[in-house]
Amino acid sequence: MKIHQLMLFLLLSSFTFSAFGQSSKSRWGTTSQTDLSAMMQPVPQEYTFRDSLYNIWCGSVIKGKKGKFYMLYSRWPREKGHEAWITHSEIALARADRAEGPYQHLKVVLPARGNQFWDGICTHNPAVIVYKNKFYLYYMGSTGKSYVKSHTAYENPNWWEYRNNQRIGVAVADDPEGEWTRLDKPLLDVSADSTAHDALMVSNPAITMDDKGQFILVYKQVEKNGTIRGGKVRFGVAFTNAPTGLFVKHPQPIFEAEKGSKERMVAEDPFLWHQKGVNYAIVRDVVGKFTGESGALALMVSTNGFDWKPAQYPKVLSKTIFWENGKPLDDKLERPCLYMEKGVPKLLFGAMGIDKRKHSMNVAIPLKY
Repeated sequence: MKIHQLMLFLLLSSFTFSAFGQSSKSRWGTTSQTDLSAMMQPVPQEYTFRDSLYNIWCGSVIKGKKGKFYMLYSRWPREKGHEAWITHSEIALARADRAEGPYQHLKVVLPARGNQFWDGICTHNPAVIVYKNKFYLYYMGSTGKSYVKSHTAYENPNWWEYRNNQRIGVAVADDPEGEWTRLDKPLLDVSADSTAHDALMVSNPAITMDDKGQFILVYKQVEKNGTIRGGKVRFGVAFTNAPTGLFVKHPQPIFEAEKGSKERMVAEDPFLWHQKGVNYAIVRDVVGKFTGESGALALMVSTNGFDWKPAQYPKVLSKTIFWENGKPLDDKLERPCLYMEKGVPKLLFGAMGIDKRKHSMNVAIPLKY
């Protein structure tokens, strides 16, 4: 496309959907037929958000009312080790003048509040949207009473207590820098049926609203199998007509491989949005069922929110990404968040380990159309 044609195209575009979950009417082409991987650019060194004292994970980016950009992110003390996300994570707020940053920490918005609360020990996995001038922060919370030694995880039974107590909640604010009000009960809990796909735990919420005003919540679910670790890890979906309403669960898992899969986990870390009558999700392709590359990011599409299939060009990002100087980053990207302007993808945010996850940060990958 020539430069003058591209300028005309962008002038004709109207705001479709921002990565914040807002509806849209853009003339941007069909995303399901777009090769997002071809738009990915090397990462500038300054397009990172890190803290020397904290591990940073997740990162849900949104534009505020005064033109500022905000990142809701998870953090926990670096000295505790990467595995301490389930016992020490808290959701915090950072602000920037530009979407790509640099971001500066402002405050903790969902701190620990005591293990008598369902989310009293850990808050994690933020996903924020705007609806009717209010900000809705969906997140995972957990609680527990057992002592967990630092730098332990799978081998420690006490660690699994906190992992299995994960539930999904929502906090509401008039402004990201203001007070966030959260609920004393989970927004989405495990199913009472012990044979349900989500009988053990629910976490990793992703949220959007379609053009009919229906809210679609995608979430991680783990089944019971008589062990502390549980059985298959899959994703479910639930629907409601209000941002804090009663979500009705769809009975079957989503993001399944076309021919089925016996693997314990197939997809991970969804980011969700709606555009021109189609629902989109970027997920981590855990075992390579959708892109052919284990650890890559895959683009999935659905018109109803529960039947999902890979897009025409399913690969969004390979497992290995590069700095501008050509050197590879030393981890794969997780917890993706796509930032869009006037319906056009501009930045892909995500969490990434540093030095074999002795530390971690959020990075922003620029996209070029």
